[in-house]
Amino acid sequence: MAGRRTAGATNGAANRTGRGPLALLPPALIVGGVLANVVGPQPYTGLPLLAAAPLAACIVLTFRGAVVIAALSIVASVAVDLGLDRPTAAQLVDVADVLVISLIGLWLKRVMDNRDRSLSLTRDIAEAAQLAVLPQPPPRVGELLVAARYQGAHEGARIGGDFFAVQDTPYGVRLMMGDVRGHGLPAVSAMSAVVGAFRENAHHAPDLHALARRLDTAAERAEGEEGEGFSEEFTTALLGEIPPGGDRVVLLSRGHLPPYLVAEGRVAPLIRSTPGTPLGAGLPGPDNAEADIFPLPPGASLLLTTDGVTEARDRHGVFYDPVRGLAGYSFGGPQELVDTVVREVTAWSGGRLHDDMAVLALTRREPPGAEEA
Repeated sequence: MAGRRTAGATNGAANRTGRGPLALLPPALIVGGVLANVVGPQPYTGLPLLAAAPLAACIVLTFRGAVVIAALSIVASVAVDLGLDRPTAAQLVDVADVLVISLIGLWLKRVMDNRDRSLSLTRDIAEAAQLAVLPQPPPRVGELLVAARYQGAHEGARIGGDFFAVQDTPYGVRLMMGDVRGHGLPAVSAMSAVVGAFRENAHHAPDLHALARRLDTAAERAEGEEGEGFSEEFTTALLGEIPPGGDRVVLLSRGHLPPYLVAEGRVAPLIRSTPGTPLGAGLPGPDNAEADIFPLPPGASLLLTTDGVTEARDRHGVFYDPVRGLAGYSFGGPQELVDTVVREVTAWSGGRLHDDMAVLALTRREPPGAEEA
């Protein structure tokens, strides 16, 4: 079974342009109201339908379309009353009913349109801020092919505390996947501090332990908890280094989930040493986390995720397991792997994510001529 590339995510907004079968509902209500008034057994039988037409138009049509439907409903009401020779008082009551309901619907339509425009602007600003703080890595870093994706749990919130970073350094390709505890602006601030510290120090720290210490200092400064014991706000992080040649990966966990090695249809978690304390936790004394070394065969992919993947639940409350969910897949590259993970997790959770998730995949390229062989 081959991994398939998914299409780009849509905005998920309701279609209010008036296209599709629902656009026929308001005219149908007007016609139904006229017929009910003409052939109905009681007076005013069709009045509810004429009054409902503008409300339906406010849901399925644009604002201008809803105004046209409201005007047609009023004209139809007046025409029917004149044709049936109803008293003037009855005509005024009918027009007043349709007019008042039309004005209420149009007012609500205007409010909702303004809210949608404001929400769209907010999403655009949040997305621009995230791209500034958390830019997409290039498709190739050093000798590795790279793909990453951030998926927000809510459509209106495209930025959170999950983050990743990849950088080519004199020590090889260094990478980071992390998750800030919490959401909102504090999480974004902590994420920005850690990612910025990684970009600054990845080129200079002699090993992953030194890099982790510098990130720890940056996280503590961002959270304002230096020297005050364990902090309720902290950041889990997984640091990795793939030396030149790309035949192995060095991993150092600071409280983060282990990564996975994806190769030849098999998925295996890379777990060995006990994870260290999260960044910014403020615990006294040195961190005793050990760095582990794992082989990275040609064509294999290193998959890093946040808990938005592993804690995704189905309708029975069962957590998603990448080892079982991705078993049997073959991938043409890291982008297909990332897209498949997002697609699988979304399907597993019934289309609704319970937490933000970040996915990062790095693939060691096959040697030249390996595919032909």
